[in-house]
Amino acid sequence: MSLQNLNKKKLEGMRPGRSALRAGITVTVCLFFAVVLARSWAQQSEPRTTEPRSQENPQPHPDAAAESTPAESTPKEATPPGDDTYIIGPDDLLAINVWKEPEISRAIPVRSDGRISLPLVGEVQASGQTPRQLQEAIARKLQSYISEPDVAVIVQEVRSHRFNVLGQVNHPGTFLLTNTTTVLDGIAVAGGFKDFAKQKSIYVLRQNANGSQSRLPFNYKDVVKGKHIEQNIRLEPRDTIVVP
Repeated sequence: MSLQNLNKKKLEGMRPGRSALRAGITVTVCLFFAVVLARSWAQQSEPRTTEPRSQENPQPHPDAAAESTPAESTPKEATPPGDDTYIIGPDDLLAINVWKEPEISRAIPVRSDGRISLPLVGEVQASGQTPRQLQEAIARKLQSYISEPDVAVIVQEVRSHRFNVLGQVNHPGTFLLTNTTTVLDGIAVAGGFKDFAKQKSIYVLRQNANGSQSRLPFNYKDVVKGKHIEQNIRLEPRDTIVVP
């Protein structure tokens, strides 16, 4: 047999192997793309969990929350100590600062007689005045010793605004007053009623500017039922709730 015939037979024997190899590569590529397509389809078909979570725990809009919250639920602070409308009273703690005079500057409580004492200044009436009025009074007295004194008065702690609860309550006494304290609040602070309290005959004693007293009725039974809610007044300094 000639060499040419031998080579021809070898080529004919190799052709089936190459065909098989090409077929295997084609199958592999097809399987690869099939797997990729299957994964992509599975990801697209999976339900998204982020949307249900936002529905279960919706975040309220800030404006909506502000509208739904009643104004009375926000506690109001007492009159700002530095405000000119605040009237200093006994037991209030004052911070008095004289610029470049540390020996005079100090924190001092108002005595029960309404006065305070300072070096070089002596006795000064503090009760009944605003912080600005008091600092002007102190500055006038310091002018004999200091050229153009710079005085600042701040009420560090409001202690003079108090009210009393007397009678058939569990904890009668004197309590600090805020601008939002009502008769109901005062009774709650005093621990509520005793067993034989006359809840329909409660009244508030209030000091008038001319020195007289006013007696303001409060029927607890009616107020808690939504009747005569105007009786649930805001308390003022030195008011006394009497529970017979």
